[in-house]
Amino acid sequence: MPTSKPSSRRLSVAGLFAGIGGVELGLQAAGMHTELLCEWWEPAQAVLRHQFPGVPLHDDIQTLKSLPDVDVVTAGFPCTDLSQAGRTVGIHGQASGMIKHLFQLLEDASPTWVVIENVRNMLALDRGTAMEYLVTQFERLGYTWAYRLVDSRFTGVPQRRHRVILVASKSQDPRKVLFADDAGERPDNFYREDAFGFYWTEGNTGLGWARDAIPTLKGGSGLGIPSSPAIWVKEAPVGREIVTPLISDAEALQGFPRDWTKPAQHHSRPSLRWKLVGNAVTVGVAEWLGRRLAAPGTPLPLPTKSLPEGARWPTAAWGSAGERHALDLSLWPEQQPYRHLSDLVELELAKPLSLRATSGFHDRLMRSRLRYQEAFALALKSHIEHMEPPRS
Repeated sequence: MPTSKPSSRRLSVAGLFAGIGGVELGLQAAGMHTELLCEWWEPAQAVLRHQFPGVPLHDDIQTLKSLPDVDVVTAGFPCTDLSQAGRTVGIHGQASGMIKHLFQLLEDASPTWVVIENVRNMLALDRGTAMEYLVTQFERLGYTWAYRLVDSRFTGVPQRRHRVILVASKSQDPRKVLFADDAGERPDNFYREDAFGFYWTEGNTGLGWARDAIPTLKGGSGLGIPSSPAIWVKEAPVGREIVTPLISDAEALQGFPRDWTKPAQHHSRPSLRWKLVGNAVTVGVAEWLGRRLAAPGTPLPLPTKSLPEGARWPTAAWGSAGERHALDLSLWPEQQPYRHLSDLVELELAKPLSLRATSGFHDRLMRSRLRYQEAFALALKSHIEHMEPPRS
């Protein structure tokens, strides 16, 4: 938790690529107020208008002429071209390349803090070209930057979600925001063995497996469609062992109030609410960040090493004016009270995974060389047999 006294003045925020407002909701919980939202997708706009009434909403960063005079500018820019579930064409792809407009706007703006969030894969894709582009642009504009990879489970939600949080400033030290806390991951025996999350759209090269959690909620999937993960509920009655959570469960797994995206249901197919939630920033991550932006701490006294240009990007680093440094931090700044998966998901309302989906996943899994628990394969087989229509 912050050790320095927060400013008595509420920090102001401009949220670019706002999505459904995960960053802004978290920063609001940390005491900030939002002065501008910018989001192009109509279903997401419907959510923002309903959940942030009275906040000006601009519909396209390409036509946003200037930023308001705010303390914090946020930019959770599209991960479509960076994510392993997306096109992976890189930072200059049509969607992810929109981040260039942030730097154009910063030419004539002076926020105290700039915050960027995106997927872990941007550290590795194309030998880290995306991160190189981001930090080079910040350094060109005279910013000091720092980033850290975090796991959303540190906020207490049972979702194993790894995201890069990058903070930059011309006047402040972003290390005081990102490197002041490190709780370390919980021991493996902390997690229950009663529920396991996986992606039924996978099975060829991966499971998206998570114990006492779900794997990362995604805007897309291995089959190219927005969809829910599935949950193996051990020792549940046959027919209830393999289920899919509700969209309201997904919202809770991201730290939103249930039904947060309900205003979008009249603007899109029901499945696209999964895309809205999957693309969002976990609210608790933004709240932790907001507390530290309001009350920077003292960076932990950890050894650092020089990070030469072209080196592999680590899980945490900082730099300015061409000098870059790596340090070793866990993905867990804090250990907030954890809600176990079987407690958060409304399992009594969860739907059994369909026969077609279960059969397809089971077939892919059996043909793969993936390692899995034998009891899991047996549960899948029992579920298929239960779902099959009786033979005449």
